[in-house]
Order: sequence, then C-alpha cells, then structure tokens
Amino acid sequence: MNWVVAAGGAIQNQRHVQPLSNSLKTMTPYLFPDYQVAGAGDTTVFLLHGAYGGKDYFRHEIEALVQQGLRVVAWDAPGYGISPLPEHLTIDGLAEAAARLIQAQGTATNILVGHSMGGIVAPAVCGRIPALVHGLVISATVASFSQKTEAEKAIFLEERIAPLNRGQSFRETAGAVVASMFAPGSQGPKVELVREVALSTRKETFVAAISAIVHYEGVPALRAIHCPTLLVAGAHDKVGKPEAMARMVEFVPHANYVQVDHAGHYAFAEQQDVFNQHLLAFIGEVQAKQRAAQP
Repeated sequence: MNWVVAAGGAIQNQRHVQPLSNSLKTMTPYLFPDYQVAGAGDTTVFLLHGAYGGKDYFRHEIEALVQQGLRVVAWDAPGYGISPLPEHLTIDGLAEAAARLIQAQGTATNILVGHSMGGIVAPAVCGRIPALVHGLVISATVASFSQKTEAEKAIFLEERIAPLNRGQSFRETAGAVVASMFAPGSQGPKVELVREVALSTRKETFVAAISAIVHYEGVPALRAIHCPTLLVAGAHDKVGKPEAMARMVEFVPHANYVQVDHAGHYAFAEQQDVFNQHLLAFIGEVQAKQRAAQP
C-alpha cells in the first residue's frame, strides 16, 4: 500500500479550504498533527482514534476501506505518535486540529469516523466545518461524560488514573483496562494490534486526554449535527455502552443506531466484517445523497 505521510505541519492538499469560524480564530491552534493517507478517490474517510490508541491501530481497517475504493486519512491526534502534546489538551482544541486536517485533505465527499474519544471530538468538528463533513460515524462513544452516573464516573477514573497516581506504570495500569474492553473470546491479529498500540500510548498524553474528556460537555455539539449520522456500539462495550449509545438519538434524532454483536469497545477490530458492512452501507447512502444533490 502506498502511504503518504505528513508531519510537523506539512499540508499536502489545499482543496475545499474555507474561512475558519470565529471560534477557531480565537483559539491558539495546535501544531498540525501527523497523519497518513492511503488510497485515492473523491470520497475520503477520516479516522479519529480514542484516548488509548493512535492511527496505527486502524491499519487493518484502512486496508479494508482502500480495497473498497475509498481514500482514507488517519491521524495521530495532538499528543499521540509523533504529534506533539499541546500545553493544554482540550476536546475543542482537538476538534479545531481535525477541522484543519479536513480542510487540507478533504475531497468531494468526506466521511468522519470518530472512535471513543474520537467520537466525542467528531461532532465538534462537524459544528466547525459543516459544509465539509457529509457523513458522521460515532463509534463506541458516550454522548458526554456528564451523561454518566456518579458511580460510572468514579469507576472510570479509578481504573484509569488512580493507579498511575499510586506509581504504577502506564502499561501495567492500562493492560487490565484495555483487556476488559474487548468482548469475551475476542482474539486474532486485529485485536492484538489494537492492544499493542493502545498500550504504547504515552502516560502524559493519556492523562491529558482523560482530563479533556472529563471536562467536556458534548451534548450541544451533538444537538447541532445536521449531516447523516451512524451510531455504532459493540454489544459488550463497557464504555460506549449500547443502551447509552442508543439513547444518543435523543440528541441526534436523524441518526441511525446499530449494534455489533460479539464485540466490545473495538468492533472495527473484533468484528471487522460486520462493522464494515454497516459502515460501507452508510458511506454508500451518503455518496448517493451527494450525487443526487449535484446539479
């Protein structure tokens, strides 16, 4: 596969660049993130990873999408991979950076796929550049941390941050948490790739990302979504719980919700064929809508 790699601010493509909104203009932008481009065509799928992770855990997914004739852009969010960690990592800052990436690398039709933390970031991206995002996929994501119960919040932080504060290494702490996020019996090279990339996350980046998630109120961004939207939950996901994701239609009434059986938090790796069946059908619907809108 022919990869085009950009890092440290390199922008390869200036198609569809629009003026930034006032909210973008008033923020100090993060350095342009590292990203990879695969495939070619007039439909681009942008992949945003979660707090545990990086673009590399999408390797098998990228290959599958390119084989379907799609162009794919996957980033390492600010702080991940070789993308530098900003002094203050926020969901709004990540959304701004992702919007700039889409402005630089967007094509005629752009599909934004946000997984876990990426699914929190993605709606905020849509609000910044609505004319450039033609379809949104939210995978394994809660609407907002504020939607969790107090008990769920306490467990979330106790499992992820408290052990680090007690001196445990990130890999030791994250190992058990990441393992618990897969469905029973999930195994194979795709699952192991996700596990290894997740455990390679830098401690300081992860702590900053969790802080950003906890302090972000995502419901207003969800209510502002107007593009076609697909919600995907793994039946065994303990984070983006199916029942919670199904309720997201309260904020995005036009969204379609699907559940992937025998999958946990990483359905794109645990049950890739089923996940892609839903994803590709959705992309086809968006493409058809785009063609119908052409004069």
